[in-house]
Amino acid sequence: MTDGHKLKFWRYLTLFFLCALPVFGQSINGELHLKVTDPSGLAVRCTVRFVSEANQYENIFTTDDAGNIAVQRLPYGVYGVQVEQPGFAPVSRSIEVRSAVPTNYTIGLELASANTTVTVTDAVTMIDPHRAGSVFEIGADLIENRPSSLPGRSVQDLVNSQPGWLYEGNAVLHPRGSEYQTEFVIDGIPLTDNRSPSFGPEIEADDIDSMSIYTAGIPAEYGRKMGGVVEVNTKRESQEGFHGQLVASGGSFDTAGGFAQIQDIWGKNVLGISADGDRTSRYLSPVVPKNYTNRGTTADFSVNYERDLTPSDRLSMSVRHELSRFELPNEQLQQAAGQRQNADNFETMGSISYQHVFSPNVVGNFRGMVRDNSNDLYSNALSTPIIASQYNYFREGYFKSTVSIHRGTQEWKAGVESDATFLHEKFSDTITDLNRFENGTPATFSFQANRPDLEQSVFVEDMIRLGKWTVSAGLRWDHYQLLVNQYAVSPRLSVSCYLQSAAMVVHASYDRVFQTPSFENILIASSPSLTSLNPSVLRLPVEPSHGDYYEGGLTKNFFDQFRLDVNVFRRVVNKFADDDRLLSTAVSFPIAFRKAIIYGTEGKIELPHWGKLSGFVSYSYTVGNAWFPVNGGLFLGDNATNATTQLTGHFPDSQDQRSTVRTRFRYQLLPRLWVAAGADYGSGTPFDFGGTIQQALAQYGNRS
Repeated sequence: MTDGHKLKFWRYLTLFFLCALPVFGQSINGELHLKVTDPSGLAVRCTVRFVSEANQYENIFTTDDAGNIAVQRLPYGVYGVQVEQPGFAPVSRSIEVRSAVPTNYTIGLELASANTTVTVTDAVTMIDPHRAGSVFEIGADLIENRPSSLPGRSVQDLVNSQPGWLYEGNAVLHPRGSEYQTEFVIDGIPLTDNRSPSFGPEIEADDIDSMSIYTAGIPAEYGRKMGGVVEVNTKRESQEGFHGQLVASGGSFDTAGGFAQIQDIWGKNVLGISADGDRTSRYLSPVVPKNYTNRGTTADFSVNYERDLTPSDRLSMSVRHELSRFELPNEQLQQAAGQRQNADNFETMGSISYQHVFSPNVVGNFRGMVRDNSNDLYSNALSTPIIASQYNYFREGYFKSTVSIHRGTQEWKAGVESDATFLHEKFSDTITDLNRFENGTPATFSFQANRPDLEQSVFVEDMIRLGKWTVSAGLRWDHYQLLVNQYAVSPRLSVSCYLQSAAMVVHASYDRVFQTPSFENILIASSPSLTSLNPSVLRLPVEPSHGDYYEGGLTKNFFDQFRLDVNVFRRVVNKFADDDRLLSTAVSFPIAFRKAIIYGTEGKIELPHWGKLSGFVSYSYTVGNAWFPVNGGLFLGDNATNATTQLTGHFPDSQDQRSTVRTRFRYQLLPRLWVAAGADYGSGTPFDFGGTIQQALAQYGNRS
């Protein structure tokens, strides 16, 4: 870093902390401590129902002998709380959860009279009047009653059901035209690597309690991968005693799976264990309709423990091991040659978190995580046009510390995080069909390298409620060091207005984003040794993307029965991230273009409950274009020549799907029996094939 850059860096950092003094920031989830008493103030053991239609949340709890309930990890919003106990008048309350600091609330019951009646409605929770930006919530009911999925896709399918998201290839999620820029946050721990079935194993959806999905108005707490953020809360029972769940599933393509979970709560302790396993003969999305060589298996095992050390201190620990083993689908020519390519992924992750309540208005959280991840590729001697093998693995260490402060109508939060990922890449290949490659391409090649990816950030946020207005403002500083050394300051702002007479919330947001490149195979793509693969090579460092996201929209309650969400968005991204493949292998690596502009609109009509009927209809319209020249990545042969000569113009980005329609409705026939129907339509994404029709037919066959 030059002296001028150092001076500019310290100026930005000083400005950052000066801005941080008056505003710290909001939290994503809160906690509610409820106490129920009788007219004399004594504790009452009773049943309490919590419901929030906006957050797709509904649960029933029983108070303990002291009349208390502690409900954790509640997404911000308005919750209807209903208490019914024989001998007392029913009570219905509306409670807002707006802070990471536990919210304390007491409900006093009155003795029932002969003519006591109560009218309870969930309409007050249909929309959140103080939600500053757009966020789609997926609750326990939708997760539990979701359509069945192929192994490795249960979580991705849930995310893909929301407006603005689409699949490309092997269940790779693309939020609003972004490539590989989805961040999963599992119980507060961010995972920024590719979580699609062909790259890594998933956490089974049966192990998840709720999800919050952001594509705009993203809190400054989140960064690095900013196409979309999926916040995931795993299951945790609140009632004392032993709990268990067993799920079995099956379907076409020899698909079968099982999931089991047990949880025991005693005193101040919570111990949970879960495990699942799945298999199928259609693991990935083959180009050839005949589905050659496509078997796959997945497994997941986790143990978690939580203890309230004191009324102000909570300790949580978890260990999770996941694996996937699968075949890569063959094209017709590869199948005829006898090719067999297999891949696997193993991941072991341990995390620990500690929460301390400093005062009734201040709470601190400390989280740490260590994980090992390996990704392997094997090819037999009959593979064509190339025999490839790969052994990639990384070890990641992550730490995050935050403090949240509740003060009047403000929710402040500040935090620091550090992530160190030690990358190791090993690749080798032998070409078996030289006719498929340019002259001069060597018959064999091998590569091995390792390097650390070091990233740090500091953030501050504030959520302010001013009557019918809500403002969420944040500021984030990021530092990234792998192939390049860069830092950035990113402001975030969301504003909403609640129009009570129209039962509507209108909102607008601006997000400045700093997106780090995908690290999958980034070392081989940047290695000077690749000059041996072709006389013509263009090799540019892949730098982080910088972008501006804009969104405006509304949420409206109609007749207290269904909800409409409409969003209009525009994204302008410099150094737009994409990906390419090495030779003719399944090894992908990041590339980048000068810029991209993506815009569109989304709409969703949701019917939470109308008698026994529930469901939704959504529509997304997206237009995405990327501009030359390329400014990052590896290009060989003709691609290198084109990359150096194509300096102007634009082209549709690979997720330019103009129209996407999704719908699903469910009807509850009996308490434990329901039927559902759904539909999904996409107008298609761009596809580039440089060969002839005859070559395409030889490789992929007829569509029919």
